[in-house]
Amino acid sequence: MKKLINSPDDVVADALAGIAAAHPSLRVDVKARVITRAAQTKVGKVALVSGGGSGHEPLHGGFVGPGMLDAACPGEVFTSPVPGQMLAAALAVDGGAGVVLVVKNYTGDVLNFQMAAELAAEEGVSVETVLVDDDVAVQDSTWTAGRRGTGATLFVEKIAGAAAERGDSLAEVAALGRRVNAASRSFAVALTAVTTPAAGRPGFDLPDDEIEVGVGIHGEPGRSREKIRPAREIVADAVAAILADQPLESGEEVIAMVNGLGGTPLLELYIVFGEVASLLEARGVRIARNLVGDYVTSLDMAGVSITLCRADAELLHLWDAPVNTPGLRWGV
Repeated sequence: MKKLINSPDDVVADALAGIAAAHPSLRVDVKARVITRAAQTKVGKVALVSGGGSGHEPLHGGFVGPGMLDAACPGEVFTSPVPGQMLAAALAVDGGAGVVLVVKNYTGDVLNFQMAAELAAEEGVSVETVLVDDDVAVQDSTWTAGRRGTGATLFVEKIAGAAAERGDSLAEVAALGRRVNAASRSFAVALTAVTTPAAGRPGFDLPDDEIEVGVGIHGEPGRSREKIRPAREIVADAVAAILADQPLESGEEVIAMVNGLGGTPLLELYIVFGEVASLLEARGVRIARNLVGDYVTSLDMAGVSITLCRADAELLHLWDAPVNTPGLRWGV
């Protein structure tokens, strides 16, 4: 294993120290493992808190800032944060209007965020939870009951974050987050296995001529193991899986994200996006907004995920609203 680390035991703490040094707009509590905006939450504004295992950067800490999250809780690599972190984050950013917890559908995350919500309620904080479960590849995987939460997490955080900034109520922000999740579907393919610092070796065996179709962001098994094929064929299968679950009609618009899993060159991601655009254009579906790059990664895994969100005028308006975070920035 060749990684730019000091010790496997200190990876998360060292990374948090680096985030603090690089981004003075954030307040990073390395010991408590909580990232918040440096500025206090405006009184009367709904706060957004999310989190999950480290290794998916810039998710979630890279999306803390105006227009998105108020706080994020990083766990150990591919390990859920603990309820105490989540409670500390919620209490730190509550501006009196309540807190929306954005939770990816992984068993540990769901249980720990649920406990944190109960503890926050005991402290007098109103809490709503938005569960993200957009991955159409598998049901009831190694890590989840039901679908996994993946790329749509960014869409939920961005659009719900914009709604919170404009002054929507707790119930309205949560309802909008759930609406975005319901409109979104994702599918991922891995070209290589992921290597965690603690393990020091690939998490699974994937021969040079094979790909994992429908892989999870922790390296969980997908639908099938197949031979490597041209990008257009791989993308066609991924998009077909998404559209089989949520058909899109001619004339509809989407927000599309082609997301690198950590080890994929941008050159290849643009090839994938070109194929996605061609397939949707042939169906009469317009890509109204897009992202191409690394947003929800899996450490050093080579591969790609595709996320499509059916969009209307309100969702596009909120998507276009200003955002200023380390991982996403426009309109400022």
